[in-house]
Amino acid sequence: MKISYECGPCFLRQAREALDLSTDDEALKMEVIGEIFKFLSDNFKEGTNSNSTGSAMHKLIIQKTGCRDPYRKEKIKGNEIALKYLPEVKRIIDEDDCLENYVKIAIIGNILDFGAFTLDDDVESVIKSSLKKDLTVKDIEEFENSLKTHDRVLYLVDNTGEIVFDKLLLAKIKEYGLNITIAVKSEPILNDACMVEALDAGLDEFGEIVEIGCGTVGYVDSEISEEFRKIFNDHKFIISKGMGNYEGLTEIDLSDKDIYFLLCAKCNTISRDIGVDLHDMLLFKK
Repeated sequence: MKISYECGPCFLRQAREALDLSTDDEALKMEVIGEIFKFLSDNFKEGTNSNSTGSAMHKLIIQKTGCRDPYRKEKIKGNEIALKYLPEVKRIIDEDDCLENYVKIAIIGNILDFGAFTLDDDVESVIKSSLKKDLTVKDIEEFENSLKTHDRVLYLVDNTGEIVFDKLLLAKIKEYGLNITIAVKSEPILNDACMVEALDAGLDEFGEIVEIGCGTVGYVDSEISEEFRKIFNDHKFIISKGMGNYEGLTEIDLSDKDIYFLLCAKCNTISRDIGVDLHDMLLFKK
């Protein structure tokens, strides 16, 4: 997906937050934010890929501050929030064990995104209200048909915290007899899930966990490893979680894929691109 003008303020907000999480050195912050201004001045242009731009900016912050994982505490916070609401979402499933509820809960987990929301946003209130909402777009019948048709699936996870809710959907997918490959980031970026978080959450109970070969905002085709590219190409059925993966995957040819996007539309640029309202929850086939 291409950037819009609204991505500019969002990049700067993310840069400020990442710098505050990375260092207390005010002089260093001034130096780095100056480099980010220059980077965006040179690269923030119509037609630029949003994922690549955001990834490069965050990598610059990591390199300049030496803080490899600025969002480490936020990852822990995300897990704590998800675990807090796990009993409530399990009650929803106990009341109605339909596939749609598992999908809805996995999408609600996508709200735990410290790239789209600010660190001060009341994410818990959004989760509470979302538990009472229906999916706006729900290609459930097509999704279930794909679960019945294929014998394996590649599941692209997104954020730490969110993966706690993903476990419920992964367990449901296993009931259809599919072999699941779960893809995580190879290096920290925002609060995205890496191997250590995936293992801590117990995702390996549901399938093989693989790394994509890079630490990028969502999926950036030019950055993934050749090993992961083979895995990606070998899978015809793909489940993509989150906005970042949507932004990146819609930049490449997916005509040979049976691919579904599960996300909450958390920004105006994404909402306009898909044609939905802000905060709508979506399962749709691309």
